[in-house]
Amino acid sequence: MPRQNVLAVVLGGGRGTRLYPLTKLRAKPAVPLAGKYRLIDIPISNCINSGFTRIFVLTQFLSASLRRHVYQTYKFDIFSGGFVEILPAEQTLTSTDWYQGTADAVRRQVDRFLSRGAGDVLILAGDHLYRMDYSQFVRFHRESRADVTLAVLPISAEEAPRYGILKTNEEGRIVAFREKPQGPEALEGLESRHGDERSYLASMGVYVFRMDVLARLLEENSGDDFGGHIIPAAIESVRVYAFPFDGYWEDIGTVSAFYEANLSLTQPDPPFDFYDPHRPIYTRPRFLPPSRIDGCRLERVVVPEGCRLYDADLEECIIGLRSVVRPGARLRRVVMMGADFYEDESEKAENRRLGRPHVGIGQGAHIERAIIDKNARIGQGVIIRSHEGEPDQEEENYVIRDGIVVVPKNAIVPAGTAI
Repeated sequence: MPRQNVLAVVLGGGRGTRLYPLTKLRAKPAVPLAGKYRLIDIPISNCINSGFTRIFVLTQFLSASLRRHVYQTYKFDIFSGGFVEILPAEQTLTSTDWYQGTADAVRRQVDRFLSRGAGDVLILAGDHLYRMDYSQFVRFHRESRADVTLAVLPISAEEAPRYGILKTNEEGRIVAFREKPQGPEALEGLESRHGDERSYLASMGVYVFRMDVLARLLEENSGDDFGGHIIPAAIESVRVYAFPFDGYWEDIGTVSAFYEANLSLTQPDPPFDFYDPHRPIYTRPRFLPPSRIDGCRLERVVVPEGCRLYDADLEECIIGLRSVVRPGARLRRVVMMGADFYEDESEKAENRRLGRPHVGIGQGAHIERAIIDKNARIGQGVIIRSHEGEPDQEEENYVIRDGIVVVPKNAIVPAGTAI
């Protein structure tokens, strides 16, 4: 397959409101994942492992950290023709607006894509956790003589309202599509796998388009969203096929989904394997020292490089880069994102003068069912308990979403606080 005849486009421009406050200071694809990665590393790594190295990332909101991460991580040999290029929303002679949706973002940049001379374009989401060989996806698309191909996943009727649901004929061509059908009546006639508890096929939000067909569909249809507008229009006018995928896939677009996807990595047999030697997930090399763990009890804990854990008790936790956990701390089902820096002695002296905690987890803190974002300062003796089943709320130093306490980036939780 001529790999250079394929462009990949990663959609990363949304506000990420469902992931707030993790997206308060960063773009959604820049949210840290699994202790040392970022969400954007997943689709880009899948592209590289599939042999597709011409990659655009569309962004608009709070993109500084995302741009920095991409430019510091993905560098290709000048003779390879590979690149990862950030395309932010920008004012032009024809438009002065932000991207209005996934399809609108691609529409604004389609002339740039056409100039690259690619035959097919991969459209990918920037907030999914999965591993896929896109070369098989593109091969299926071409062998089916499809104009558009959707990656699809079998799901149950209970899950269906969250996704675009489609129905295929015997040859795999999509003959019906309904975006996020609500209730049994809306699902009527969409069953694709009879006799299976996962009897419906859901769009994963991962597409292959023939480049000329994509340009024509975007020109002829003014809708702003792929799932809501472009895909239904394509089914009516061109050949649209379904590529079956039955591996692990998780949309990490909400706080609860993000939290559970991270904690699933602490299990003895995690559903997503970061240890695959043949299909690694790439990220920025940081040249940090090894982690130091003194006198701790750790059970099902993921610890990357650069951490210092002292006389602490951790169970089922994800620990981020440069994390510091001090003596007597007890963490249960915590996703800790670590820090962007180490504090030196002069900075610690300034903390003491100001009466603020050091970066990291203070002595004797007890934390359960929480996400601690980067550079957070958790004081001595702080107690954070589970709020499962309780309503959402937002306070000065923390936010509760789906019963999970989220301490935002750079937040300070004073010593003795109980949440």
